[in-house]
Amino acid sequence: MAATTSEIIQRKTQRPASEDLLSEKWDKCLSNLVVKSALGAGFGIIFSILLFKRRAWPVSFGLGIGAGRSYAECDQEFKGAAGGVTKAVGERLQRS
Repeated sequence: MAATTSEIIQRKTQRPASEDLLSEKWDKCLSNLVVKSALGAGFGIIFSILLFKRRAWPVSFGLGIGAGRSYAECDQEFKGAAGGVTKAVGERLQRS
């Protein structure tokens, strides 16, 4: 039984395009950077006020810890895609 044109088009539109997957990864990485850096800076502000007599270095340290953790997770996400399908992408491909 031959597939009709509408069935072929429907199958192609169900699979996510590689550009969409890459954009999704970048969006996740950037939002992760903002959230983790803000949390690190927030903890730095709290520790600066409570323990370190309002010094600036705990804020910078917390900001750097948050940004570094975010970078590590993004690096792992992108390197995982080079070696194979990552867990999130694999789940998304299985749903379609």
